Amino acid sequence: MSNEPFFRKDGATFIPTRAGVGPWNANSLHGRVIIGLLGAEIERRHGSPEYMPARLTVDMYKLPDLSPVEVVTRIVKDGYRIKVIDAEFISGGVSAGRATCQLLRKTENAPGAVWKREPWGAPPPAECEQAPQSPMGGMWKMRPISGTMRGLEPRRTWMAEVREVVDGDPLTPFVRVAVAADFASPFAHAGDQGLGYINTDVSVYLHREPVGEWIGFETLTHGATDGVAVGDCLLHDEQGFIGSASCTALAQKRKL
Repeated sequence: MSNEPFFRKDGATFIPTRAGVGPWNANSLHGRVIIGLLGAEIERRHGSPEYMPARLTVDMYKLPDLSPVEVVTRIVKDGYRIKVIDAEFISGGVSAGRATCQLLRKTENAPGAVWKREPWGAPPPAECEQAPQSPMGGMWKMRPISGTMRGLEPRRTWMAEVREVVDGDPLTPFVRVAVAADFASPFAHAGDQGLGYINTDVSVYLHREPVGEWIGFETLTHGATDGVAVGDCLLHDEQGFIGSASCTALAQKRKL
């Protein structure tokens, strides 16, 4: 990829670039790069082809600045069928987020037929027009399908990454989902006056990894009371449904 990555390696630390700056503060990182780096390091250190990273949950409790970052991982459970890994995102010596990933051993599906949601019926990315404006200064590519960010109807879109999370490390299918998953919050929570919620976590559930570069987002739920919001999006690739992304969020004003 020719675009500037979100992080560059410096020994055991990761140096953020301004490509990863988020929408809430001109000197803080976007939640998506926190999730992406934690997912990438969990997969790099603890993943294997025999296991499916079926659930990744990331808590984000501090907006990190552009200080050097460390990622510390810990094995919680190293079983034959289930592995559980914790990871912590430490920015400038201060903890800013943490992740838990559950990796499940691949076997065979259980026998019998099970109810399934109907396919979402979206046209492939090649048949969708490019978004009129480059999202977040070109942080990713987008091909809208239906609905708008300020509209009050269900939304569907394709998105694809244009940058490496870490310089020199190609995006794996799992990392593509991890770095994209934060989009579930603005996609579910934005309203007719724009985005007024900052998400405090993301949970990604996958029954398989995506094929290809495009991830499809489909809004499923949004609810908010007393400034606390929850939202969910279904996730797809060009072959079908792959899982979901859920998030909680707090009402928030931008500080730019």
